[in-house]
Parts: sequence; structure tokens; C-alpha cells
Amino acid sequence: MSLYQEITALEKEALAALGAVESIAGLEEIKNRYTGKKGALTGILKGLKDLSDADKRTLGKQAHSLSTLLEESIASRRRELENREMQNRLLAERFDALRPLRSLSGHLHPLSRIQYEIEDLFTSMGFLIMDGPEVETDANNFTHLNFSADHPARDMQDTFWTTDGFLLRTHTSPVQVRAMQKLKPPFRIIAPGRVYRYEEIDASHEHTFFQVEGMMVDEDISVAHLIHIMKSFLSQLFDREVAVRLRPGYFPFVEPGFELDFSCLICNGQGCRVCKQSGWVESGGSGLVHPEVLRAGGIDPDRFSGFAFGFGLNRLAMMKYGIEDIRHFMQGNLRFLEQF
Repeated sequence: MSLYQEITALEKEALAALGAVESIAGLEEIKNRYTGKKGALTGILKGLKDLSDADKRTLGKQAHSLSTLLEESIASRRRELENREMQNRLLAERFDALRPLRSLSGHLHPLSRIQYEIEDLFTSMGFLIMDGPEVETDANNFTHLNFSADHPARDMQDTFWTTDGFLLRTHTSPVQVRAMQKLKPPFRIIAPGRVYRYEEIDASHEHTFFQVEGMMVDEDISVAHLIHIMKSFLSQLFDREVAVRLRPGYFPFVEPGFELDFSCLICNGQGCRVCKQSGWVESGGSGLVHPEVLRAGGIDPDRFSGFAFGFGLNRLAMMKYGIEDIRHFMQGNLRFLEQF
């Protein structure tokens, strides 16, 4: 058989095989048999180099035309087979939107659970729930809260800045600013939400965490009002008496300012890594609202006064549910979340 006849017979044989193939796997086998690295047509093309120049021109053109024909035929047959498989799958598959579903059980995240509980406790005491954006202005996050441009207290909070001059809020205190701009005294509000700081992560610190801010503005508000609300809140939250202590603390937006601590419920005050072996957990800052903050919010500090406080929701959840490591909240571990 001459090479011309061999090429002609190969064309007839390959096209017949393509017409009969019924699966993608079979198509791949045919492709390898005829046009693969060790295929019949590939062998013919490699042998062209041994022919005379005249035969190379004639038979080479015929062989390359066959190569193009087979590639196009294989691609066309592949589309046909894929469409057929898709149609068969669509005919076989059914979805009944009205079918009964199996019983599904979801879990509230522990932070959501404690946030809802805190909201219920404070609303029962007459507090409004307010919210604000997580991307804030420098003015709302710092300036209107008595942080001057060169105030050293700005260095106390490592901040994530955006390229256009905004920032991820470092505390929920900007909601205080928005509350004073929107509400007229007397008022009392809380603001739960997510905040961000460039923190070194350990068992009790995270770069992304949650706070609940609170503020009450009225005439003749004193530290006694603050202490009463804090004790009432913590006692109801933990369903037992909790030891509380106020330590002098510095926050630009309150004067006087206090660090509010309560006894560690993980170790019952004996010392653990959550409380850094001290027996006390720092829950947040508090104090009487600074007159300059009231004035920046359009409130007359000669007539009105107020208190403000901020708690870490993560730490409250750790105490309430006996969670020993703050990093569990952000890891998305289902075995952890399914406990709640």
C-alpha cells in the first residue's frame, strides 16, 4: 500500500470511528489512536522527512489536511457528546421545591448570643440601641472625642488607616458622637459593634473584636449613676453577684476616667491566662463625659452631664461561657460554634 493509499484509508477509518463513538472517554481514546504523540497520523507526518521533495509537497499537503480535518471533527464530536450528556442529565435530574426538608439546626455565634442578651438588658433599663459605620472619619473617631491632632492618646490605639484618609474605627465611641448630633438630652444609648486595632494576637487580644458602648446624658449625672448601672448590668448578665472595682484610668473623652474590672469567672479569681494571673479581667473604660465632648456634640456642659462606658463583648462572652482563648471567636471552628 502506497503512502497516499495509507493516508486515504486512515481518513476513512478515523471518520468512521468518530461517527460511532458514544462517550467522551471513547473520544479521547480515538484522539490518542490517530492524532496523539504515538498515533497513526503522527507517525505518517514524522515519516515525510524521508520522502523526495515532490512527494513531500504532495503527500505532506494531504497529511496536514487530514490532521486539520481530524482536529475539527474531534472538536465537533466532543461538543455533540457534551450537549447530549447535559441533556440527559437535565432530563434525569429533578428538584421539588415543595418537598419536605430534613430537620435543620443552626447555632448563634456566642458573640451574637451575648450581644442580643445585652441589648435586652439595657433596653429594659430604658436605653436605645444605636449603630454606626465601621469605616469612620478621623473627626468622629478622635477629634470630636477630645483627641487633638497631636494628642499622645492617639498613640494608645494602633489604627488601620485607608488610603483615602478614613480609618477602621478603633472603638464604638464614634456612635456617641453621632448620638449627640441626632438626639437631644436626656437620652441613654448603647452601641454594640465590631472594632479594629493593630494588636498582637494572644489569648486575650485580637485585631478584630466587638465592643458595646454606652452613654447617658441628663442633668446632674454623677459617678454614682455609672456604678449603679454597671452593677445592675453585670449582675443580670452573669446571674450572680460579681466583684467589681474601679481604677483611675485615662481616656480623653471622660473626666474623671476609670478602668472597670470584674473578678475573673474562668478561674474564680485564682489566676489564669485570661486574667493574666491577676484574678481580675479588664472589661473596659468608663467615666463622666468630658465637657469638651458634650460641647462638640452640641450639648451645653453647664446644664447637662453624662457618663460613658465601653465593654469588650469578647471578654464578656469568655466570662459567661467559660471560653479561655479569644482567638476561638474568629477561627470559624464548627466544633467550637456548635456548643452554643
